[in-house]
Amino acid sequence: QVQLVESGGGLVQAGGSLKLSCAASGRTFSIFKMGWFRQAPGKEREFVAAIVWNSGITNYADSVKGRFTISRDNVKKMVYLQMNSLKPEDTAVYYCALRDTVNTARYAYWGQGTQVTVSS
Repeated sequence: QVQLVESGGGLVQAGGSLKLSCAASGRTFSIFKMGWFRQAPGKEREFVAAIVWNSGITNYADSVKGRFTISRDNVKKMVYLQMNSLKPEDTAVYYCALRDTVNTARYAYWGQGTQVTVSS
């Protein structure tokens, strides 16, 4: 009942910045937490950042802490990932995900992903 669509991916040089957006639609009145994950070719999907919808409390993977910032717009039902000081190892498909207030233990909804490529 929730649809997520990511955008903003692209090609950027190392040290550059990129901002990803994720638009949530459908049953968006039950959002508990939204997060960003990424998956590089041949690697497992990994957690990047998350934000609790009501409080705005955030958490980050150690690998991106200090470089990435997650934020949300409660009215527009959007979540963003500002990525600064990008490194080649940040290259991956980035996915937006959502936990609702009924099942808070897992991300039940996922977007289609957006490609981020960081060149050296």
